[in-house]
Amino acid sequence: MGPSGSGKSTLMHCIAGLDALTSGSVFIGDTDLSKLNDKEITRLRREKVGFIFQSFNLIPTLDAYENITLPLSLGKSKGDEAWIQQVIDTISLKDRLDHRPSELSGGQQQRVAVARALASRPEIIFADEPTGNLDSKSGGDILKFMRRAVTDLKQTIVMVTHDAVSASYADRIVFLSDGHIAGEMTDPTPEKVLDYLKHLGE
Repeated sequence: MGPSGSGKSTLMHCIAGLDALTSGSVFIGDTDLSKLNDKEITRLRREKVGFIFQSFNLIPTLDAYENITLPLSLGKSKGDEAWIQQVIDTISLKDRLDHRPSELSGGQQQRVAVARALASRPEIIFADEPTGNLDSKSGGDILKFMRRAVTDLKQTIVMVTHDAVSASYADRIVFLSDGHIAGEMTDPTPEKVLDYLKHLGE
């Protein structure tokens, strides 16, 4: 979390392997991303990292199931079918799997995007303002689902957000200011987050 221009998205892009580092190191597990070439970075992102973006980034010509399994298809893998079915059960979209994105609501499309990130059972998922394009009810549903993915499915999620309610779903918040860590908080509530942000801007 942090004000606009604090470096949230830049940091996430660097630790997710989307942007190259100018200095320092980033590790996902035992792998140092700064030591990988473009091909190795691409493979790591496909096999070990999941992404959830503000714009759902679904393929309009594919149905929901095909979108969910797309990263696996690109890697020529069938994946763990039992796990994929567990993810589909968790997002409560079993009856919409043959629908294309244009036939789904915004909240349903984002649930498909979250399921796609989970389908390959990545080591870590990065979420950039995942509820930014949703109404408050749909956004709340997505945040509850992501929370369940952490609690029930043991998934690791790193989320960038400017929203205190969204941030309150996390176990831990790291606050950024002008490209530096300005503090952190565990067991957040919306009220505690808003209070901290107020003092951060002083």
